[in-house]
Amino acid sequence: MSADVHTDISRLLEILEATGNHYNLEKIKKAYEYAALLHEGQLRKSGDAYISHPIAVAEIVATLGLDSDSICAALLHDTVEDCGEKTDLREIEKRFGADVAVLVDGLTKIVMLQVEDKEEAHIETLRKMLLAMSRDVRVIFIKLCDRLHNMRTLSAKSDQKQRTTALETMHVYAPLAHRLGMQRIKQELENLGLRYLDPYGYAEVQADIEKKYGQHTDFVEHIRTEVDRKMRENNIPFTLEGRIKSVYSIYKKMYNQNKSFDEIYDFYALRIIVDTELECYTALGLIHEMYHSMPGRFKDYISTPKPNLYRSLHTTVIGRYGIPFEVQIRTREMHEIAEYGIAAHWKYKSGEKSKEDMDKKLAWVSRLIENEEETHDPDEFIHAFKTDIFQDETFVFTPKGDVITLARGATVIDFAYAIHSAVGNKMVGAKINGMIVPIDRVPQNGEIVEIITSGSSKGPSRDWLNIVKTGEARSKIRQWFKKEKRPENIQVGKAALELELKKMGRATNEAQRQEIFGATAQRMGYASADDLFNTVGYGGVTVSKVLTRLREEFERVAKPEESAPQTAPVEAADIRVAQKPRHMRSNSGIVVDGEHGCQVKFAKCCNPLPGDNVIGFITKGFGISIHKVDCPNVVEGMKHLENADRFVEAHWEKGGKEEQTSVYEALVQVYAYSSLTILAEITMALADMKVLLLQINTQKKNDGRMVINLKISCKNVDHYHSIVSRLKGLRDVTDIERGYS
Repeated sequence: MSADVHTDISRLLEILEATGNHYNLEKIKKAYEYAALLHEGQLRKSGDAYISHPIAVAEIVATLGLDSDSICAALLHDTVEDCGEKTDLREIEKRFGADVAVLVDGLTKIVMLQVEDKEEAHIETLRKMLLAMSRDVRVIFIKLCDRLHNMRTLSAKSDQKQRTTALETMHVYAPLAHRLGMQRIKQELENLGLRYLDPYGYAEVQADIEKKYGQHTDFVEHIRTEVDRKMRENNIPFTLEGRIKSVYSIYKKMYNQNKSFDEIYDFYALRIIVDTELECYTALGLIHEMYHSMPGRFKDYISTPKPNLYRSLHTTVIGRYGIPFEVQIRTREMHEIAEYGIAAHWKYKSGEKSKEDMDKKLAWVSRLIENEEETHDPDEFIHAFKTDIFQDETFVFTPKGDVITLARGATVIDFAYAIHSAVGNKMVGAKINGMIVPIDRVPQNGEIVEIITSGSSKGPSRDWLNIVKTGEARSKIRQWFKKEKRPENIQVGKAALELELKKMGRATNEAQRQEIFGATAQRMGYASADDLFNTVGYGGVTVSKVLTRLREEFERVAKPEESAPQTAPVEAADIRVAQKPRHMRSNSGIVVDGEHGCQVKFAKCCNPLPGDNVIGFITKGFGISIHKVDCPNVVEGMKHLENADRFVEAHWEKGGKEEQTSVYEALVQVYAYSSLTILAEITMALADMKVLLLQINTQKKNDGRMVINLKISCKNVDHYHSIVSRLKGLRDVTDIERGYS
């Protein structure tokens, strides 16, 4: 076992006591004991006892200064996922309280994703993280600590797993840490990710750093001595820290900007930490008095903070021997925020930061969730996520002097919608620094942007969707078209999809087109073809994302006509014998024995699904009704001899296209404790799984429980079981049964 691997919490308790904060140590010890009991016998890939991982995560969480519940959740974060047969969220809540259970639930939902498509899995992971953050940001703090420890111990995994995990870390977790202002965690995640993705590049930069620092050790010490003396002469209380740029930061500059190692001017940095903002600007003046400043290398993030709350003064100056170095000047509070971001603001017990204040700081999370709900296009969501989180920022001003932060590359249209939806919708032009500019103009740092509006404006243009860069602007434009132009959207969307049908090579009549569009809409989760047309029309989903399902429905409905063989006339009485096949396959994926050309329908009393054992019942004038073999109506009907000859054998055609692609109705009876949130939780869970809810009603029981009857869209029995499994995981759900009507 590595010397740094702990299976007890002695070091964790030392870290907590060293913070000087008040912790519920008894509760934390109980959380550790329960986690150790549940994980007993489990090992990590490295061979270490599994409990060492949650302990390590809790230690990292403790360095962020989070509360007792966060420490407990860190210790318990894998229990429901990995020890589900031993515990559940209800037990966690019973032992440690609702807050801990909510945190563990949020952490569990991020990882418990049962999706096969990698793109869908990636997007679902992002959505889960954003939703968890919007409810309690502590979830993502703990998740980042979890990922950091996994990266620290990644060497035990296979090469493929190392690369996959490192890529996900670089693309999702490090940018999230940056957006939350958690620079210390962000930099370590980036360095560890680079070590696995480009080990040779990492080693080369690391060697250059050690060589350069070794050559200029006296330079660094000389600078520290000079600044120390100057600050003392001016009676400014201060702390000095030296910093060398991280391996990944240098690597990225060399790669993205095609620079050599010697061209990295901010390799060295001196950090001056003082008590007040006034002292920050005083220290800046002293630094510029001592050294020559480099033009264009001064940034004031105190008066114009970054969206992740970062505040500091940055200036690059020329020191001894002509060597440039960066100086960062900030207060102690700014330094804490720079290191730990929003986590530094999370003061539950002191009540220093209200929930309203925290909601403002996390407004970008809500915007991303809203943007995702407006589009069914995975590519669009990924684009919005990357734009709003990954991109550098541009700071521009309104004519009144307010600062608006935009993603790098955003246009004046994005600026208008960043101010307010109404401003963007009424925009007819823009000015930058008093000069009229095209609407696709990209403002630069420090420019003053004025939006020209008109009450007679007819609203945004569809072309704007191709101009704007931010997900927020794109979402608001779509919202306007969705609300104001539905009839027009339907025409636009229908014309676009009909054009695609014409390209498929066979003519279709109106009835076939209606069936194709209706079935395609249903498979994509829309209530009607018009809803699909509308979404395509306002840009909520691209035609390319509809095309695969549209083509499959086209192939099913618009089959090539086959000429019927010529046969001699036969007597009507002989038809049943002459033309009766052994099996008949209906257009619904059902094979019925002994019937030809019959109409098949699914019984509404039991709603059979592909994979169910089924039986057919010959109705009087309405074809064959397909039931589950255990349907109460079938069981009762077979008791009567007069009905016996009306039951026929039937089964699903294995591997048929309809079984794979069609959507059926299923009835679900959910038994749950009565609560204010249970219906919302059920509908949100179904929405997360992209399951269409067709009907819902409730019935209250005398024992404090309720029965919730659902009618949902479902592909087959396996899909039904996966839906049921998800719903059973909800806190207040006690049981679920297949429904009958």
